[in-house]
Amino acid sequence: MDRLGAGSLRCLAVLALFALYPAAIVYGNGTFEGVASCAGSTCHGRAAGNGAVVRQDEIAIWQEPSSPSGAHSRAYSVLAGRRGQQIAQSLGLGSATRASECLGCHATFVPQAVRGPRFQLSDGVGCESCHGAAGDAWLATHYARPSTHASNVSDGLIPLENPQVRANVCLDCHYGSQKTGQFVTHAMMAAGHPRISFELDLFSALQQHHEVDADYSRRKRAPDAVRFWAVGQAEAVRRATGLFAQPRFAMEGIFPQFYFFDCHSCHREIQDSDRRRLTFETNPARPIPFGNPPFNDENIIMLSAVAGALVPAQADAFQSASRDFHAAMGRGNNGDARAAATRLSQRALQLSTALSQRAYIDADAFRVIAIVGGNATRPRFTDYAGSVQAVMAIDTLLNALVTNGRITTGAAASIRSDINRAYVAVEEPNSYRPADFRTALASATTAIRRLQ
Repeated sequence: MDRLGAGSLRCLAVLALFALYPAAIVYGNGTFEGVASCAGSTCHGRAAGNGAVVRQDEIAIWQEPSSPSGAHSRAYSVLAGRRGQQIAQSLGLGSATRASECLGCHATFVPQAVRGPRFQLSDGVGCESCHGAAGDAWLATHYARPSTHASNVSDGLIPLENPQVRANVCLDCHYGSQKTGQFVTHAMMAAGHPRISFELDLFSALQQHHEVDADYSRRKRAPDAVRFWAVGQAEAVRRATGLFAQPRFAMEGIFPQFYFFDCHSCHREIQDSDRRRLTFETNPARPIPFGNPPFNDENIIMLSAVAGALVPAQADAFQSASRDFHAAMGRGNNGDARAAATRLSQRALQLSTALSQRAYIDADAFRVIAIVGGNATRPRFTDYAGSVQAVMAIDTLLNALVTNGRITTGAAASIRSDINRAYVAVEEPNSYRPADFRTALASATTAIRRLQ
């Protein structure tokens, strides 16, 4: 089954996110040589993917002008567009194409001293943003015998086949980091920057420029979609709580940094009427005082499901840390909230390590689908962000079962219409329809359960 089916792409906001939230910058010991250093016709610059070892058309895929796979190459150019300039003007940043606050994620933004002669900032998010600095390191040797993947990694190539490594590379921009220009503030979102959302396996599929063939599997081990999804959730929780635990990120002036909070708990229609429309329901897993904006816990929700299904020995401790964190947020003591965030971050790291190291079988995907799908039919998923994560999870896990041959392409196609209806329900946050979402996802998960 084509992972990039029209239904998923049409209905999910990650397409817009890829246009605006490129990937990370990894500093190595070498210089950054730029995309041109990879674009030779005998390297990654062929027009057709017919290379003997790798496709060799990776640059063409990276530059694709109309699909998600080309979003990284378009990252710099969107800064010069109307939206980018409006955001920069509102924030007093000058030109967005020269503002470090923007370039940190919209380009391979490295110091001038480590830029090679062919490096161009206007390349956007180039190869070295994710694979690491190539010059004086692995560029001249990574294709030659007796070079191996292990030797390339020792020379500075980033081992993106490791889910923890990949998650943290992606999260630098797809959530935020301490590096220059890699933290989206509430002020930026108020100026027009869209909200952040992250799911490692789905985002990886949309940006994949290579084939997972026999050679890839021999050198790096074939990626397991369930492992990548689960570790991605754990690392997202660790990143969010880790940043929040630091006062310089947690506060914006005298106010909390609202970037960390659930946007839709505050942003709703305001009217003087007796026909109120609440944007949330009481949730025992998120014990906060009525009216307080909740921390955006979309990844915490997913990780709770993961822990219960795949690492049950750690599930209670993680869920307890999650409840303690939300309760500390409600008490209003910043020190207590940051300490609780640190404890939750540590629990997330423990889960990430366990999830990265364990073996996976098809039953794991079925177990997680049952937990996520079951929760999706209850008030736990009345918030928009959690619902987006839930449908991405079911999508990812269904495709994993297809890839592993556990579910046929035909059987999955019949379920796809329900998943697409769930995507439609979360396509636009202002028109989010919880009832339609629950019905669609419940139908999908029920159908998947029958195939177990």
